[in-house]
Amino acid sequence: MPPKGKWAQGITPRHFHWVIQDQLAVSERPGGYGPNHRKIRRQEEIIWVREQGFAPVISIIPANHNLHNYDELGVTWRHYPYPGLDEIPRYLLTLFTELSALMAAGNKVLVHLEELGDRTIGIMAGYLVWSKMIPETTKAIFLLEHMTSRQLGPPGRDLVAIASKLPHA
Repeated sequence: MPPKGKWAQGITPRHFHWVIQDQLAVSERPGGYGPNHRKIRRQEEIIWVREQGFAPVISIIPANHNLHNYDELGVTWRHYPYPGLDEIPRYLLTLFTELSALMAAGNKVLVHLEELGDRTIGIMAGYLVWSKMIPETTKAIFLLEHMTSRQLGPPGRDLVAIASKLPHA
């Protein structure tokens, strides 16, 4: 018999934000990272992700930490490890193309790194620019800063600048 009640729905991952309502979201890694990581919290957050219908979860963590936990709880995932500096343009183009295809197919996508910071926010602002949803880099940066209540530093702004120069299919 499946568990019932509010705990059966899991808990929202920390720093969860919709980038595109009901289509594309970001958060920190389910369960947290470093000394804040807890197995029970990870399980509860992955349950929430599953119950909300996210498929797939896209991990951009360089290592494959905890990806097997998605399998154990029946959540589809993809791994796009964040690359070295010289590979970023190709990486962003591949990731952005994948995000567009997934959302066009009606999928709800959650993207995460260990923490919600410059890389994740910069990638999402870059996606909005690349996809032409918000073609002006300054507006995309402002929007993501406002949504996440975090200021985007130089590494994140660099990602948006790179994304603005990528070809769009």
